[in-house]
Amino acid sequence: MPFSVYVTGFTMGLSLIVAIGAQNSFVLRQGLRNEHVFAVCLTCALSDAVLILAGVIGLRQATAMLPMLEPTLRYGGAAFLVWYGARSLLSALRSSEALAVGTAGGASLSASLATCAALTWLNPHVYLDTVLLIGSIASQFPGQELIFAAGAMTASFLFFFGLGYGARWLRPLFANPAAWRILDGIVAATMWAIAFKLIRGG
Repeated sequence: MPFSVYVTGFTMGLSLIVAIGAQNSFVLRQGLRNEHVFAVCLTCALSDAVLILAGVIGLRQATAMLPMLEPTLRYGGAAFLVWYGARSLLSALRSSEALAVGTAGGASLSASLATCAALTWLNPHVYLDTVLLIGSIASQFPGQELIFAAGAMTASFLFFFGLGYGARWLRPLFANPAAWRILDGIVAATMWAIAFKLIRGG
């Protein structure tokens, strides 16, 4: 029984993070550039672990007690995504030298981790969907919530490290500057689509 709860948590956690989003797009980009891959993947996975525990322990009660928390997360996150999308669009319009794989002078470790943390913790969907949903499902397994959480955390670690280090197989494709422009364009569109959905209250 505990193993089945673990598998359920693993499956649930994986299903919630595989969709293309701000965080996953950033991890993919770091993997393609081979910039601070381990640190970025670890930051994403550990952040997910904290958020999963928050959901299991009771963030739902926190949002019920603090009504302003939800709109603050929603609009603050939307503003950040609009800014990040604009930055990605500008990147897509830059010269080929700035987009080439392996270009020297990439972002520093601190800058990369700051962006990674912002894309994770300023994303309202993490709180409104993932955290609350995981917390709700975990509550269906009384006394085994932490086993469920462990399964979801395992999924996060496997996914982020798989995405970050698996991106190297795509590097030959992204040796072409045009591929980088397309990726940055897709990232910009994704960020703005999520921001628009948040603003509309979706």
